[in-house]
Amino acid sequence: MNLTGEEWIAAPRHEVWDALNDADVLKACIPGCEQLDWVSDTELEATLAVKLGLIKPRFSGAIYLSNLNPPFSYTISCEGKGSIAGIARGGADVTLLDEGARTRLVYEVHADVGGKIAKYGSSLISSTARRISTRFFERFNETVSAATPGTEGLSQ
Repeated sequence: MNLTGEEWIAAPRHEVWDALNDADVLKACIPGCEQLDWVSDTELEATLAVKLGLIKPRFSGAIYLSNLNPPFSYTISCEGKGSIAGIARGGADVTLLDEGARTRLVYEVHADVGGKIAKYGSSLISSTARRISTRFFERFNETVSAATPGTEGLSQ
């Protein structure tokens, strides 16, 4: 599954960059995120419960940051293992562009699954991954825009 999109965030690029590297902000924005902790400068441990049709598998795994170009872009990659569900892998290339008083966050997300979870069908898995990705970037926009004073009405 591949997904591209953008969010117009009512905050300067450096604030958006800081939020993209804040575990508390990320945890609050990732749907189903139960735990997210830094283990090094470029790695986080995560636990995530995902609603997939009638089941809600829990995945534990690592999130890695690479291709770091502060405060302009990075690649975020993750791999999670569910006890009975299988493996989920994904990531996103994220780019931040100055747009006056706002920042345009451009993303390209990719995701893949293996094991028992793959039996649920590619359309269900794709729609779930798309929903999680879209909701994350929407929540992220809302969170960062709301934290920036004097930016009311600037996000699109």
